[in-house]
Amino acid sequence: MKDLIKNIRYFFLSMKEKSLMKKLKNSTQRSYSNNDTKNVMIKGASLTINSKTLQTISEVKENVNSIVIQTNGEPEKLLEYIKAAKTPVFKINKADKLLDIIKEEEGLITEKEGFEALYLSILTGQGIMFKTSPMFIMREGVIDKYYMLHHFYCWYSLKSGLPGFDYISRKRLKKYLSDNSDEFTKSLSMAEVLSLQEAIARDQEATAYVLECTKQSEGAKNVIDKIKNEGGANI
Repeated sequence: MKDLIKNIRYFFLSMKEKSLMKKLKNSTQRSYSNNDTKNVMIKGASLTINSKTLQTISEVKENVNSIVIQTNGEPEKLLEYIKAAKTPVFKINKADKLLDIIKEEEGLITEKEGFEALYLSILTGQGIMFKTSPMFIMREGVIDKYYMLHHFYCWYSLKSGLPGFDYISRKRLKKYLSDNSDEFTKSLSMAEVLSLQEAIARDQEATAYVLECTKQSEGAKNVIDKIKNEGGANI
């Protein structure tokens, strides 16, 4: 049941992100380009990604898939991989409730500044800091496999240099998810729209990967069940 709830959550997250992207495309008629793309936004803020970015996205998926195969997607093994890559991992009692105070969830916490950074630095025993680097914060206990895969995929995208994980972009995404009014959208500059699109794209990619893993897992389970029940399967 827990996995089912997570799968439904990811499905609706994916649908919501598509709605956000459609809304952003209709929010402006100006053009803009950044360091990674040419003609990133043309007549409607459509995001055109250059070959370098596309290659990185492809490599992220390929590499994550390889790691997941090697670890069997086990959350604790993925956390060990994260720690080996020098990203701090903290296990904290009632982490979900403590993180909710700053409207964060367990898993990957991207860089923070100001009060959020101060809160996290004290919570994790890092002292008093007003800027923190990316980290993982989880409760003790069993971690849902697909939930962990989503956060691991985002973390690997971040480590691979894909845009959309900087403090301002994530803060803007959080605000937009709670206030996606036309007024807020129209208040954004072209550069801000672009950074928001990048942040959404990274979450979309992670969501798509998790949904793909879920389908593969369910497909394998159906084949196994068919073999058990009928002694064979048509594949």
